[in-house]
Amino acid sequence: MSIRFIKVISIFVIAGVFFVLLSKCVYADKKINAAVVAGFMKPFREIAAAFEKETGIKINVAFTSAGRLYGQIINGAPYDIFLSADQQRPDLLFGKALCSKPFIYAIGEVVLWSSNREFCASGDWREALKQNGTKKIAIANPQTAVYGASAQRALKDTGLWNDIEPRLVTTEDLALVFQYATLGAVDAGFCALAHAYSEEGREGCYCEMKDAPVVIHAACVLKKARNPELADRFGAFLISPTAEKIKKKYGYKHTTGER
Repeated sequence: MSIRFIKVISIFVIAGVFFVLLSKCVYADKKINAAVVAGFMKPFREIAAAFEKETGIKINVAFTSAGRLYGQIINGAPYDIFLSADQQRPDLLFGKALCSKPFIYAIGEVVLWSSNREFCASGDWREALKQNGTKKIAIANPQTAVYGASAQRALKDTGLWNDIEPRLVTTEDLALVFQYATLGAVDAGFCALAHAYSEEGREGCYCEMKDAPVVIHAACVLKKARNPELADRFGAFLISPTAEKIKKKYGYKHTTGER
C-alpha cells in the first residue's frame, strides 16, 4: 500500500469526522420543544438523551395529560412536536391543519399497580379492588388522560364503576397517579405498564387489566414548529430501532416503524 494512498484515505477519514462534528455544532444551539403525555415520561427521557447524544440536538419538554397539551396547542403554545397517548387528538389537530400526518409511536397497557406487594396476591385486578382495606385508588382524569379513560371503561364494562367511584382519587395526569401510589397516599393506582417496568415500579406489584382497551400513542409535528426539520428528524427517531429498544424495556408493544 503506497504512502500516497494512505494519505488519501486519511484525508477522507478526517473529512468524515469533521463533517460529523460540524453537523453537531450546527445543531448545538437549536432545540426542539416537545409536548409529551405524562405517562410516557420515563421512556421519553431515555429516548431524548439517546437522540441528543447522536445528533447534538437538545429537547425541551413539557409533561402533562394529553387533553391539557391539546388545549395548549389549540391556544397557540409554541411546541414543535406533540406526543399524545391517543390517536384522537393528533387526528383532530391534523383535521384542523395544525400538524403534519400523525403516526403511531407506541402501544401501551393499563395495569393496577400498588407499592404493597400483598395487594396483588390474588392476581386478579377486580378481586384486588374488592379486598378489605382498599380505601383509595388513584386514577388520571378520564376526561383529559387516556389511561384514565381506559381504566374507567374497564370498570364500567365489568360493573365495578359504581362501587369504586366513591373511592377514586382523581389526578391531573398519569404521572401523579404513579407518584401517589408510590408514596402510599393511595392503596393502588391505575397506571401504565411502563410504570410497573420502571425501577420504582419493580419494588411494588401489579395486576394486568385485559378488560381495559390498549392505549395507542400517536404523535405529530406541528405546523407552527420553529424547527420543523429537527422535529421531523426526532419523529423519525421515535420509531427507530434505538427508540424501540428503549420502549420495549418499559413494556410497550412494537410499532410498525412507519410514518
